Amino acid sequence: MSVNLAKGQRISLEKEAGGKLTKVVMGLGWDPVKKKGFFGFGGGSKSVDLDASCVMFNEKGSMVDAVWFRQLKSKDGSVLHTGDNLTGEGEGDDERIVVDLTRIPSEVATLMFVVNSFTGQDFSQIENAFCRLVDESTGKEVARFDLSAQGSHTAQVMAKLYRHGDDWKMHAIGELASGRTFNDLLPAMQANL
Repeated sequence: MSVNLAKGQRISLEKEAGGKLTKVVMGLGWDPVKKKGFFGFGGGSKSVDLDASCVMFNEKGSMVDAVWFRQLKSKDGSVLHTGDNLTGEGEGDDERIVVDLTRIPSEVATLMFVVNSFTGQDFSQIENAFCRLVDESTGKEVARFDLSAQGSHTAQVMAKLYRHGDDWKMHAIGELASGRTFNDLLPAMQANL
């Protein structure tokens, strides 16, 4: 059964998954806000392009690597972005980042997941936004975190996976931010390491 995370909540992936996880997927989903038309005419929605990224940090807080729409695979091959969704249309995950926890280099202590609007659209233009962690081998959702805080922010530090001994834990962060790429969000990410 999936855990619905609250902002600031931490969970053990092994405990919640019922065993050791080897490969997980961080899914990001959203819908453009549907505009109400005059007397039912002229409604609809405008496409919203959000971008999910995964930034890898060492124990000292230095960036090791980043996976985003311009680099879809980490240099070591342990993290893979499945592609950029430019509209938010459709059901389920709009963007997915696959993480092979068994291949994460030992120097990497934290994987930080962020979402941003490269085009500058803000979160007042989206609804039903979420991130979720899925056990890739079973397809079972382990945890879900609601990201639907509407406002003028253009980015969010969603969550992080971090080492805790031999286990991996997840921390739902949900810090509102502004920026076009993960580089703009580095100070907000480092504050949450």
